[in-house]
Amino acid sequence: MIFDTHAHYYDDAFDADRDALLSALPERGVDLVVCPGCDLESSRQSRDLAERYGYLYFAAGFHPENLEGASLSDLEQVRALCAHPKCVAVGEVGLDYYWVKTPEARAGSRDFFDAQLSLAEELDLPVIVHDRDAHKDCLDIVKAHPRVRGVFHCCALAVEDVKRAAEWGWMFSFTGNITFHNAKRAPEVLRWLPMDRLMLETDAPYMAPEPHRGRRCDSTLIPLTAQTVAQLKGLTTEEVLSVTLENGKRFFGIQ
Repeated sequence: MIFDTHAHYYDDAFDADRDALLSALPERGVDLVVCPGCDLESSRQSRDLAERYGYLYFAAGFHPENLEGASLSDLEQVRALCAHPKCVAVGEVGLDYYWVKTPEARAGSRDFFDAQLSLAEELDLPVIVHDRDAHKDCLDIVKAHPRVRGVFHCCALAVEDVKRAAEWGWMFSFTGNITFHNAKRAPEVLRWLPMDRLMLETDAPYMAPEPHRGRRCDSTLIPLTAQTVAQLKGLTTEEVLSVTLENGKRFFGIQ
């Protein structure tokens, strides 16, 4: 009952065994995967993987770290990718003030984020949002698009901000980093978060949960993340996996 709502299987970390791994995932308990792009090339690679594997879907968009040389006119190519029958979201989009440092680059990333939210509104697609060290600006731009349905992937928001975004109808997705001993915000957020707003992801090949921290991550490790959620919510791991599977299907419109 695993739905990995965010995995980058085009990443070169999978070059050696990508086909073998992806072919085996269904028999290892993985029902669904969404592979989001970070620019035009990776969005196309994600599309190609979705065409090869029935359980895999994709998203198309520009990540804030991948904007060098890009222009807003490139969003017409994102629009074209979003017309594919297996494209279920615009993403991965958002803001990243950890890596994007200069005022000019940050302003450009805000323009791209705003434009991609407008595109999602127009296409009636959900949005996968990356937010690192940019919480206020990210929330302000999201608030300006009240018709957008979205998820904060690898959620790092404080519980007060999660409550605000939840009022707007947003979802929240968590990776293996919630199993780390130094996880601080996530336990408080997860104790509060209604179960119908929760999704799980790997962000593969990154964010492998304990005891695999630092190694390459893949979708089969989702149950370790679900186990931590279950402990915080007073549920079984199987209940968490079942609920998050249905939440993901509903959010992405997958039957």
